[in-house]
Amino acid sequence: MALSSCAPKISTTVNKNYPALDYREEVMVFGLQDSVPANSEVLGVIKVGDPGFASDCGWDVVIDKAKIEARKAGGNAIKITEHIPPSALGSSCHRITAKILKVENSVLKPAAAIVDSSLLNADYAILHIYRYGGVGALVSYDLHLGDTVICRVSNKWKKSIKIRKDGLNTLWAKTEAKEELPVNIKFGTEYYIRCSVTMGAFVGRPKLELVSNSTGKAEYQSVKPSKANKRDLITLNDGREIECIINSEDSDNVYFTIFKNEKELKTQMNRTKIKSIQRSE
Repeated sequence: MALSSCAPKISTTVNKNYPALDYREEVMVFGLQDSVPANSEVLGVIKVGDPGFASDCGWDVVIDKAKIEARKAGGNAIKITEHIPPSALGSSCHRITAKILKVENSVLKPAAAIVDSSLLNADYAILHIYRYGGVGALVSYDLHLGDTVICRVSNKWKKSIKIRKDGLNTLWAKTEAKEELPVNIKFGTEYYIRCSVTMGAFVGRPKLELVSNSTGKAEYQSVKPSKANKRDLITLNDGREIECIINSEDSDNVYFTIFKNEKELKTQMNRTKIKSIQRSE
């Protein structure tokens, strides 16, 4: 009983079976925002949840459990339709719902082989930085790349940042203690940085992790920023970007609020200086 209580709760409904796959065969994972290949056959549904006392229910464990269930049904892919990350006041487990798929092998590609065409020959790398919740929900901290602050990390928050500084770099953050993460940045590459807070003596300590692209992409897609953390992005004609909240606009100007040193500053800009506007979801 003690052993079973530590494992995630699994519920599988299978509508159609194929011969089970060998345990060595890979099962492709499609995230929340990923499209699945045409003519994919849905074999059933998997739900991996929290039985109430689970402790071994991190993302990799939950996905491995789902893959095992897919293999039993003869499926070679799963499509995540719901992902509830751990939360400070709720479950400490990742909980997912996923469809079991049978996909033609000829259209399946390992996640590592899928490359964003926009990054070919790019003179920058992309850091996908996110924090989905957990301990220390009220603790925020600045994330540095070397001597530069690149963003402020809050609870239920995410941001993708272009980095034009290749080679061995160090990401770091500090509250009551300092946490460092070495990252060897190569242009044309994407990196996923999972941020969190661990228990400390007073306000909690930052934790930074470089995770695999397959894990990071799925977790990043699942983060739903709180209203207070949503930001619009204004790109200027000279390439500079302004993270802000757009308050209003007219035919000549855009009126917005920017955040600097934890202070709000309301300002405006003429439309002729603006190349594009990306609004938060």
